[in-house]
Amino acid sequence: MDWKDALGGLLASGELPEGEEPVTENLNPEENPSRQKEPLHVLKERKGRAGKTATIVEGFTCGDDEVQEVARQLKQRLGTGGSARGGEILIQGDVVAKVRDQLKQMGFKVKG
Repeated sequence: MDWKDALGGLLASGELPEGEEPVTENLNPEENPSRQKEPLHVLKERKGRAGKTATIVEGFTCGDDEVQEVARQLKQRLGTGGSARGGEILIQGDVVAKVRDQLKQMGFKVKG
């Protein structure tokens, strides 16, 4: 008996413990309502970064925890480094177009 059979037996007998429902991300922008009413601004910046380019996302009206989560997802999806501070996200490199696309897929309005 493998684990699938054992799990199926527990499920059929009703002995399976209650757990959290799995969270699924909706990547279809038409089905994903906008998370905030104000559009986010995505821009490229080089000032004060020793000549290195960074992509900045600003205009969040949500809490810092959600900004941190959005930054984590962006960095993971783009395979880049970055940070989130003071209601804005910094992504390393010139990835403005990719950031815009990812934010739209995540349900945000994006401008600039």
